[in-house]
Amino acid sequence: MISAQRFAYSLSLVALLGGLVACGSATDTADTAPAEGEEEMATDTESGSELEGTITVDGSSTVFPISEAMAEEFQIANPGVRITVGASGTGGGFEKFCNGETQVSNASRGVSEEELAARAESFIEMIEVPFATDALTVVVNNENDWAACMTIDQLNTIWGPEAEGTVTNWNQVDPSFPDAELVLYGPGTDSGTFDYFTEVVNGEEGASRGDYTASEDDNILVLGVQRDTNALGYFGMAYYLENEGSLKAVAVDGVYPGPETVNDGSYTPLSRPIFIYVREDSLENGVVSDFVEYYLENAASIVPEIGYVALPSEMYEESLS
Repeated sequence: MISAQRFAYSLSLVALLGGLVACGSATDTADTAPAEGEEEMATDTESGSELEGTITVDGSSTVFPISEAMAEEFQIANPGVRITVGASGTGGGFEKFCNGETQVSNASRGVSEEELAARAESFIEMIEVPFATDALTVVVNNENDWAACMTIDQLNTIWGPEAEGTVTNWNQVDPSFPDAELVLYGPGTDSGTFDYFTEVVNGEEGASRGDYTASEDDNILVLGVQRDTNALGYFGMAYYLENEGSLKAVAVDGVYPGPETVNDGSYTPLSRPIFIYVREDSLENGVVSDFVEYYLENAASIVPEIGYVALPSEMYEESLS
């Protein structure tokens, strides 16, 4: 299961870079992505070595703000480089990545065997790099004064496939909750957050009710919960911390999400590793290679600023070595 295997993987120094795994291609291509082999390489000038070229990053909306921040800082230091960062969801990002449309893919879960098997016609080698931990956060409206703490079982009551069209009121979740409409916001099916949450809460990846407002854009989910007293949603911790004044985090099985509860292991099972995937062949490009090195060298400082939990420093050192 993702929740056990991937989290254990992220804490393993031996497996930090994981090795190379196979990924094929599909038929769709992105108009804005450079074709394979067209990235400009580093060029020497009279004033020294200056990087020039383009990098395309896409995938998880959870990871998006980290990669966006990394790209902005890297481009300031290297004005000849243009980095485009998209957020089509982990699944959508893997599809573009395996099409050869991107060099780096953001992921809030590991690549699945199904994704690898479905794209086996052509072979792409890639490196899996866990670089942070997220405390997936369940949130309610700031005016909600009844759901400060919920259990995994209660979340399953809300989000299980059998709840569709039947569990529509807060007092169906707990008799002490008010007789009020239950309004739900959550990630779409291309989201790695959706996959992780449904596996942990409902026991099967992708098993969820469908009658809720879904979006791959976490900011839309934030706005929905902010506007409705009866709303509940879930997304990565960074989006909660950015809007902490207008949202409430729900304690899950008595534990609130946060760096302390992630590090001490008490916020389970909704703590999870988050990743970037790098095309192995793109590392021959000095632009991509330098960007990935920059990413790892600065993750320990930038990750907490965004709202996630950095890994131990020795894990970044191991990956750089």
